[in-house]
Amino acid sequence: MRWKDGRRSDNVEDRRGQSPAYSAAGAAPLILRFLPAMIRSKTGRVILIVGVLAIFGGRMVGIDVLGLFLGGGASMPQPSRELSAKEQELADFVSVVLADTEDTWNEIFRQAGSQYREPTLVLFTGRVNSACGTASSAVGPFYCPGDQQLYIDLSFFSDLKTRHGAPGDFAQAYVVAHEVGHHVQTLLGISQKVQAAGRGKSKAEVNALSVRQELQADCFAGLWGHAANVDRQLLDPGDLEEALRAATAIGDDRLQREATGQVVPDSFTHGSSAQRVRWFRKGFEGGDLAGCDTFAANQL
Repeated sequence: MRWKDGRRSDNVEDRRGQSPAYSAAGAAPLILRFLPAMIRSKTGRVILIVGVLAIFGGRMVGIDVLGLFLGGGASMPQPSRELSAKEQELADFVSVVLADTEDTWNEIFRQAGSQYREPTLVLFTGRVNSACGTASSAVGPFYCPGDQQLYIDLSFFSDLKTRHGAPGDFAQAYVVAHEVGHHVQTLLGISQKVQAAGRGKSKAEVNALSVRQELQADCFAGLWGHAANVDRQLLDPGDLEEALRAATAIGDDRLQREATGQVVPDSFTHGSSAQRVRWFRKGFEGGDLAGCDTFAANQL
C-alpha cells in the first residue's frame, strides 16, 4: 500500500505508555447510559459490557467496569517511554489510513447532501478507558458508540500476522476501515435501529441481526478500499488478497473451529469467513453505498 506520502489525520489521540485514569463520578453515568452497550472489537468481535468479565473468541476477558461503580480501580500512571521507530511507523500508518477514510466518507456524505462527522482514533497500550468502560488490549481494536471513537493497541497487528496468519499493511488497513464502518453505521442511525430491533428477540435472532451489521461494516471497509484504489491509486498488487486473508481469518466459523473444534452457525455474530470475504469484496468491487445493504439481502 502506497501510504507514506499520504496525509496524516488530525483526529488521532496517542495514549500509548499511559494507564487509563478515570473518575468514578464522571465515568459511571456513561457506563449506565450505554449498558448493555456493545464494543466492536478485533474487526468484529463483540464484547457485551455486563460486569467485570466478557466473552471474547472463546476466552474470558477482563473488562474493568466494576471499579467505575465502586469508585476505585484507577491505576497509577505509567511513565512514558520512548517509542521505537517501528512503533512510530505503525502510528503514522494508521493515521494515514484514518485520513484516507475521512476523505472517502466526507465525499460520500457530501454527495448525499449530508456532513460526515470524523471519529477520533485513540492509540493505547495495555488497557484504555472509554465511554463504554475500561478494556484491555486483549479485546483488540474496537469502536465505542458512546464517545464515537476508535481504539487500537497497535500490538494487535502482530497478533493479526502471527496468530491469525494475515500479514500485510492492507490487512491492517482493513482493521481500521472496519471500525470506521461501525462509526458510519452510528452516524446513519443503523446501529441504533439494530439495537432496537433486537429488543425482546431470541438470542438467535439477535445474533442474526449482528451478523448483518458486521457484514455491512465489512462492505463499508471494502467501499473505502475501492476509493483508495480507484480514486487515489494507493494499492499495490496483492493488497486486496491481504484484506481477504484477514477477513477469512476472523470469520466466526474459523474462530470457533480453532477455539473449540466445533462450528455452531446459530451462535455466529459476525458471519462466516466466506460471508466476510464476500461482503468486503462487494464493497471493494462495486464502490456503491447502496450495494452494502446487508439488511435487505436475501442471501448473505
